[in-house]
Amino acid sequence: METQPKTPIPTLYEWVGGMENFEDWTSLFYQRVGQDSILEPVFRNMVPEHAQHVAHFIAEVFRGPARYSHEEGNHYQMIRKHVGRHLTEIQRRRWIELILDTADSVGMPDDPEFRSALVGYLEWGSRLAVINSNADSVNEELDAPMPTWGWGETGGPYVP
Repeated sequence: METQPKTPIPTLYEWVGGMENFEDWTSLFYQRVGQDSILEPVFRNMVPEHAQHVAHFIAEVFRGPARYSHEEGNHYQMIRKHVGRHLTEIQRRRWIELILDTADSVGMPDDPEFRSALVGYLEWGSRLAVINSNADSVNEELDAPMPTWGWGETGGPYVP
């Protein structure tokens, strides 16, 4: 009996279909944020490039190109942007709801495996953002590696 070679499992980045899809997602999301009574005050003074930075960050975490860390910042700097913002659980939950609704609107994959990984990352990251936003300083090494996220491997996001 011949065995077929195993097809390599795509990264989450590959499953989404590349950078343009991440950028479309975050661009529409932050347009919607600007019209949201709960989130608009939080993002009122964001730089015009914010949506793109977030797209590049998530794409890199999902094992796409290291564009964010090579051109726009690092994990320490991303954490630092949240310090002192005093985000609330209500804001976090609304952020989750709106970003997932936007994922549907732009046609992000909706298969259970991908959505499980996506929701897991968004829950993890948004809860850390709330924790960091209520801190007085960054509790992370300056050269801490970017987190990586996959299809649910054990050990959390820092497993290589």
